[in-house]
Amino acid sequence: QVQLVESGGGLVQAGGSLRLSCVASGRTFSSYAMGWFRQTPGKEREFVAAISWSGLNTIYADSLKGRFTISRDNAKNSVYLHMNSLKPEDAAVYYCAAGDGYSDDKGLYDYWGQGTQVTVSS
Repeated sequence: QVQLVESGGGLVQAGGSLRLSCVASGRTFSSYAMGWFRQTPGKEREFVAAISWSGLNTIYADSLKGRFTISRDNAKNSVYLHMNSLKPEDAAVYYCAAGDGYSDDKGLYDYWGQGTQVTVSS
């Protein structure tokens, strides 16, 4: 089992930045690929970014490339999402997830955090 806890969400003005963190406990964190997803009320949970277990490979939702950066620190059992130039449409609950292979498919992730709310004011 892997337990994931996100933090770092909050209220930010449009154009601002936030860094989300996700700390894992349980089985070996470094063996898992990690992903970030987000969800707004009434919509499907959508892919944001993913990173391989080594940190050497990353993928992003096309619409977010250049503004969001995923990274990880296996020594700290942590994965991060750096979000820049935030827009009101980026407001959502952001979830981190752990799985065997990094992917944009949420069905391939086995473990999920409880989410952290990001609100962007215009």
